[in-house]
Amino acid sequence: MFKKVIVVVSVLILLLLAWAALQPSTYSVQRSIAIKAPPEKIQPLISDFHHWQQWSPWEGLDPAMQRTYSGAPRDLGAVYAWQGNKNVGSGRMEVVSLTPARVGIKLDFLTPVKSTSDTVFVLEPQGDTTTVRWTMSGDTDFMAKMMNVFISMDSMIGPAFESGLAKMKTVAEK
Repeated sequence: MFKKVIVVVSVLILLLLAWAALQPSTYSVQRSIAIKAPPEKIQPLISDFHHWQQWSPWEGLDPAMQRTYSGAPRDLGAVYAWQGNKNVGSGRMEVVSLTPARVGIKLDFLTPVKSTSDTVFVLEPQGDTTTVRWTMSGDTDFMAKMMNVFISMDSMIGPAFESGLAKMKTVAEK
């Protein structure tokens, strides 16, 4: 009986590992919102990390979070690093590309899980409204594939993007 249980458990573990190995090797999470403001009013909220405390969905998760700003004061070359509790971990962001309609940010998580992602904000004006599209994408290592078996990156990060964009809308429309 004990041998049968060991065999069944081993087969289930092998199936789980195989399922994880078949998960996509990249991920992409995207959300958007329409904001009644021109792109030139919205872009500084993104490309100047000093403004992120007003709208970022992660800023309120650790009131004692330590923030460091370096590089350019804002826009291309601006760097923002943080270190916080288990809810926010630690990491670094840098504005790596900038046009009037697009802000590209390299995002490096250091803890709790080390990873690098590309984050892009696209601003599309349409009359007196601007659609802001927030996308984060990156590679998925085996541990992330294992997590993806149980919960997708989209379901983990998507709600935070929605919350952040809603806060950005409130700030930009003032």
